[in-house]
Amino acid sequence: MIDLTGIISISGQPGLFKIVAQSKNGVIVEGLADKKRLNIYSSTKVSTLSDISMFTTGDDKPIEDIINSVFEKEKGGPAIGSKEDDKAIEKYFGEILPDYDKERVYVSNMRKLFAWYNTLQTTGNLKQKEEGKDGDEKATAAKALDDKTKATLKKTGKDSNKAKAIAGVKKTTGVRKTGTA
Repeated sequence: MIDLTGIISISGQPGLFKIVAQSKNGVIVEGLADKKRLNIYSSTKVSTLSDISMFTTGDDKPIEDIINSVFEKEKGGPAIGSKEDDKAIEKYFGEILPDYDKERVYVSNMRKLFAWYNTLQTTGNLKQKEEGKDGDEKATAAKALDDKTKATLKKTGKDSNKAKAIAGVKKTTGVRKTGTA
């Protein structure tokens, strides 16, 4: 399965983008093709590729599955160009997804899919998902945080039980609790 996490499409902007960081008013993204960084505000319409799906005669099919089908058909190579004529694109898409809804999936949607696939393929972002990656990542992050806490406690020489109790307390700024309702 192809991993499309962190790759987005921005309304009004051509191409695909990768989320780099979070800013005060939105997110900072980097274009996959040109590597330019942009600040995207929170009011901008953004769609993650992993949330997009296409209409079929049965259940909707996630775009990750469709891109995976193109990847397997082309053996990792580029797909048909998005500038080809309509009949060639419809025929190619019919080979990839034979049960697509012919009334609701337009040729423009197919062109966009193939343009996205070719962009991901040329930039090297067609990576396979690793099974069990999420659990390993969380365990590694928790272990690193625990090691960092231990190292900090050794430097300061504080008691570990006291530090654990303090770490669980959230500070409230600007709020005074008087005990009366």
